[in-house]
Amino acid sequence: MSLQEQNERIRGLSYIPFKGRVNLKNPDHNFWLIETDDTATNNGLPPVTQRRIFFGREVGVADRKLIPTYQLKSRTYLGPTAMDAEMAFLMANQAQAAPGKLVYDPFVGTGSILVSAAHFGAMTMGADIDIRVVRDGRGPDCNVWSNFKQYGLPMPIALLRADNNLPPWRPGLKEVFDAIICDPPYGVRAGGRKSGGRKLLKGVVGPYTVPDDKRADHIPSTAPYSLAECVHDLFDLAARMLVMGGRLVFFYPVLREDDSVEDHFPEHPCFNLVATSEQILSSRYSRVLLTMVKTSSYTEELALAARLKHMEFKENHTKWLEDGNLHSSVFSPADVGSGESKASKESKPKYRGKYV
Repeated sequence: MSLQEQNERIRGLSYIPFKGRVNLKNPDHNFWLIETDDTATNNGLPPVTQRRIFFGREVGVADRKLIPTYQLKSRTYLGPTAMDAEMAFLMANQAQAAPGKLVYDPFVGTGSILVSAAHFGAMTMGADIDIRVVRDGRGPDCNVWSNFKQYGLPMPIALLRADNNLPPWRPGLKEVFDAIICDPPYGVRAGGRKSGGRKLLKGVVGPYTVPDDKRADHIPSTAPYSLAECVHDLFDLAARMLVMGGRLVFFYPVLREDDSVEDHFPEHPCFNLVATSEQILSSRYSRVLLTMVKTSSYTEELALAARLKHMEFKENHTKWLEDGNLHSSVFSPADVGSGESKASKESKPKYRGKYV
């Protein structure tokens, strides 16, 4: 944008009754004028539907120095689904992670989200169903704990081997977490797992007790864990364990059709949805960061109502999430109608996302 165009935009704001003198060197308030264009594409993402202008007062500034400091390529311990550092900081901000708050990640993996929460001063705690991830890592100097040590951050209060489907909390324990932040497994790069194993869940074999001499190295059997069931269990955990006003922040996958995204998201009577932020990953697939605030205490009546909401949502909006269909929906070739030519198919814009 030329200097002349910038001046025209500024003069266009002359109707605003600003008082006082302009001080460019040491201002008390900074105002920003941001304009988006309507050109064809924008860095590989879908085109902006129309030209828009935003004007407002600066109330906070992002610390961009954090990104190179915490970038994944220099991280000591990484897994295939490690959360991008920038995205992890956004999630921690949405959860309002701060000193004195306790943040929990039930799908902790290599701890990327908790690292960001710890940077903001929060106490952290995580769990994962894979004991090899939370206990062993790749050795004594390459594990979840070493990621916190690398950045000089406070260590997590605990890292548990726990199943989101069968949480380990005793019945009398409730409302201890200020925020739950997570990226549930939804079957694109890694599928969800729950305890039990196929034979045990089908009743082919009965429950068993692991002998004492084998417990140290025992890896429990697991079975597939659908996203619909996973999200329901996550809501139930958050409704029980979050304090009033606590935040639940998690990613939820959606399919894109005709450059639009579905706006029907899971609900729970204990939570209000306060923010949705879409991250476009491809022309057919996005994930939406959902931020929810707990507004009602957990009761058995609300738990029943939540179960009914879950069944209704599962029936109406999440058929494609069951039985691994999300993976095929994302990666299978798109259907081409009989009247659609190859040229028109190839003319559709190709989008690129980052970090599934």
